[in-house]
Amino acid sequence: MTDAATLARAHELADEEDRRAGVVTREARPEELAGALARFDATWGVGRTVDLASLKAIAHAGNTVLVAVSSPSSTDAAAAPADPVEPPLGAALGFLGWEGGLHVHSHMNAVDPAARGRGIGVALKLRQRAICLDHGVDEVRWTYDPLIRRNARMNLVRLGAEVAAYRPDFYGDLRDAISGGDRSDRFEVRWRLTSPRVARALERMPQPAWRTQGGLPLVADFEAVRAADRETAAALRDASREAFAALADGRLRPELDAAGDYVFTADDPDRSPGDGAR
Repeated sequence: MTDAATLARAHELADEEDRRAGVVTREARPEELAGALARFDATWGVGRTVDLASLKAIAHAGNTVLVAVSSPSSTDAAAAPADPVEPPLGAALGFLGWEGGLHVHSHMNAVDPAARGRGIGVALKLRQRAICLDHGVDEVRWTYDPLIRRNARMNLVRLGAEVAAYRPDFYGDLRDAISGGDRSDRFEVRWRLTSPRVARALERMPQPAWRTQGGLPLVADFEAVRAADRETAAALRDASREAFAALADGRLRPELDAAGDYVFTADDPDRSPGDGAR
């Protein structure tokens, strides 16, 4: 079990991130679930996420269904319910899994496009982390599109998650509002919630200079390329599949360098910046 000091710091970090983002993150109340679903639908498209009955069952079972609501200066936002009609600024959904060990699979994390750049997605993740640790769960996993640089930076650098597997065409043909007809290649990441790597990331300490054995440069905004030029986006996807073939045997792992490009390394994921070669 996680010690009391670590639990307390987990909630402090979540509260600090809430203040930076100007929100309060917490578990959704029953009357807020329709709004949370509306936020998911606004992100991926109606019918591309879950239905309300399933979301209610998932929440009732005790999984992490979270909302991020505005933090008004004159009221207690933690006590005030979100507007049940309007979508919250952000919403997240995670559920328990046990393949390869007990963990929470963080399936969706959605933020109002007008509020992006404030750190709301990170705030939801840190609240999810604190709640998981409260319940004795010390690992969270999720998938992300490896070509989207901002997500790679959030996941690997800001949160300290690490890539566990490359999963080509993981979801099949999505045809949702984000992916369109693009292939659903994903990195699966594991977030070891009390690891040295995560502790350094969450305390905003420097990451190591990874020793590299290959890599892949990323375009600044793959989503914009995909929206404007499907042919170029498909070529970038093809190139990434060729590059990620180097990860197939599990010997190498992708990290991000200071420029925001992938480097492939065999370094210990918990390596500290001061460690020498080993």
